[in-house]
Amino acid sequence: MKLADKNLIADDVRMRGFRQRATTDEVLAWLNQQSIELTEQSIPIQQAANRVLSHNIVSEINIPRFSRSMMDGYAIIATDAQGASSYNPLQFQVIGKSMPGKGTKTKVSSGCAIRIMTGAPIPEGANAVIPAENVEIMDNASILIMESVAEGRNIGRAGEDISAGSIILEQGRKLRPQDIALLASIGKKEVKVSRQPRINIVVTGNEILAVGTKPSGFQITNSNGPMLEALSNRDGAIITSSCAIADDPEAIEKAMLADYDILLITGGTSVGEEDFVPLLLAKLGELTFHGITMRPSRSTGMGTIAKKYIFLLSGNPVACLCAYDFFAGRFIRQLTGHKSNWPYHTIYKKLKYKLSSMLGRTDYARIRISADDMVEPIAISGAAIISSTTQADGFVIVPANKEGYAANTEVEVFLYD
Repeated sequence: MKLADKNLIADDVRMRGFRQRATTDEVLAWLNQQSIELTEQSIPIQQAANRVLSHNIVSEINIPRFSRSMMDGYAIIATDAQGASSYNPLQFQVIGKSMPGKGTKTKVSSGCAIRIMTGAPIPEGANAVIPAENVEIMDNASILIMESVAEGRNIGRAGEDISAGSIILEQGRKLRPQDIALLASIGKKEVKVSRQPRINIVVTGNEILAVGTKPSGFQITNSNGPMLEALSNRDGAIITSSCAIADDPEAIEKAMLADYDILLITGGTSVGEEDFVPLLLAKLGELTFHGITMRPSRSTGMGTIAKKYIFLLSGNPVACLCAYDFFAGRFIRQLTGHKSNWPYHTIYKKLKYKLSSMLGRTDYARIRISADDMVEPIAISGAAIISSTTQADGFVIVPANKEGYAANTEVEVFLYD
């Protein structure tokens, strides 16, 4: 061990956090006050779904640009059809045709009609459209109308969808596919959005093998890295680096001083002899939290180096997943306009068995939905058993102010799918 390493351990901040762990509420309250200034960038609208607008979008035009027919039929003057019915059909002369994208220069006068298709412009003089099914064709030049129609009926007016000068999408909105259609409808080719937060992922441990390597001896394959990449992508971030490094203070320090917005670092985050990560964060910046009253993930920590955020996640995969969703993912989601609390669909169902917990500790309990549509707890402990999440349908959160839930209690279930 180098002298620098000995100095780190002599000034050990790790046990301080573990003796007086923060509550999940304290950590979440702190996270809610944090933010990263994300500069804007211009991107094609086809790539803008799920991105966050950095400016209001103001339409320069009316949509539609012209009054158009809402159905196939005949454009007429409404008062001409007053009193028309199947018992009293009224004859009209057909004087032209209006097609989508073309229209007609022919003006509608009293007693006349123009054949019109859905989306075609309303001819001058007409103020209503009679549906084709309420018309009997006599010959090429005349029709019988068998229903009266109100003025403006079956006509889409210019600007009724979007009016020029109106704000159609507001700054801070996470764009949905239908928003992309709206942008396209006003002629937008590109849109200015907040850039995605840049995520570096570092998995530490002398025992870690590269992704895709079959485990051998006393070594294990990097599984947290790919999982965190998938989670971060889901929540709207962009992965700028993902790697595994040894339990070496110099290598970890270099990773902490790299260029990123958020660093997710797993392994080496507890109080073991080679758990250098909390010590280095305290040395290089601020270790805001280390040790949280929750299970799994009690060794979770977080802090800052300059304006960069670092999340210390357990090397155990279940604990890593839990801490990511509780804290790191929540922070990323609030930056990217996603639902910040939980990205999961929720349902309410009754517990089949008692779910025990400890007062003062938040628990993340994996569950499955049984054949009789009740909630079966799988595990609260077992932070290293990743199959407890793949076999689960979801999870239940037991808050710190409860000692669990009795059988037949209705609980909120967060579904993985």
